Amino acid sequence: MNAKTAARLDFAIEFRGVTYYINDIPARPIVSGVSLTISRGETLVLLGRSGSGKTTLLKLINRMLVPSEGQVFVEGRPTTECNPIRLRRGIGYVIQEAGLFPHFTIAENIALVPTLEKWDSVRIAARVDELLRLVSLDPAEFSTRYPRELSGGQRQRVGVARALAADPPILLMDEPFGALDPVTRAELQREFSALTRRLGRTIVFVTHDIREALLLGQRIALLHAGHLVALAAPDDFLHLDQREVQAFTACLDSSDGVAS
Repeated sequence: MNAKTAARLDFAIEFRGVTYYINDIPARPIVSGVSLTISRGETLVLLGRSGSGKTTLLKLINRMLVPSEGQVFVEGRPTTECNPIRLRRGIGYVIQEAGLFPHFTIAENIALVPTLEKWDSVRIAARVDELLRLVSLDPAEFSTRYPRELSGGQRQRVGVARALAADPPILLMDEPFGALDPVTRAELQREFSALTRRLGRTIVFVTHDIREALLLGQRIALLHAGHLVALAAPDDFLHLDQREVQAFTACLDSSDGVAS
């Protein structure tokens, strides 16, 4: 193993000079020249305006998209050398509105990847119960329900449980709380913050909400027009002398008790 390979293995995820553009039009990249490392067990928030490239960067991790230039490494291996199905089954993915299958029960939704991985039924049932309790839903009450019978906040909890079902080391979250009412969103943010400390997973979390980024991220990566323009821990991020950072921190008001 050479030194360069060994360095990559220190990180759960690494972007090396990654650019992505559509229809072979290099002059209009969605993501441009991004280099970024994410450590194992770290929660990194991708923050930015709509259209800044956040979700594109997220999808490059699980090979839903392939870089036009540069490379993305997951656990030290380029995603272009990975079997995409195996790669995705090893990465949890949570989206807005949870993306649950409406014709599956809650238990069946959570059990999807373990079933595909051919876990035995006893192990699957135990894992479903464990995860429902983890996200504060009573298995006896919720296992046999369908997504339409749950509130938005409950569906998001199930989405998190499903993403964790096969115990993946990496969890990708694309604005998972964005469609919720403010009270439910705040409740889930607090619960998720506590959950991440218990799980110790590598988490990449997409948001356009500065408050959410400051609450959940160990580091915040700010994207603007496809470029990575700032990267810092929350306390340091607040004091960066960078125009796009200041545009976001201006949204904070002293009554939030966040900015100083």
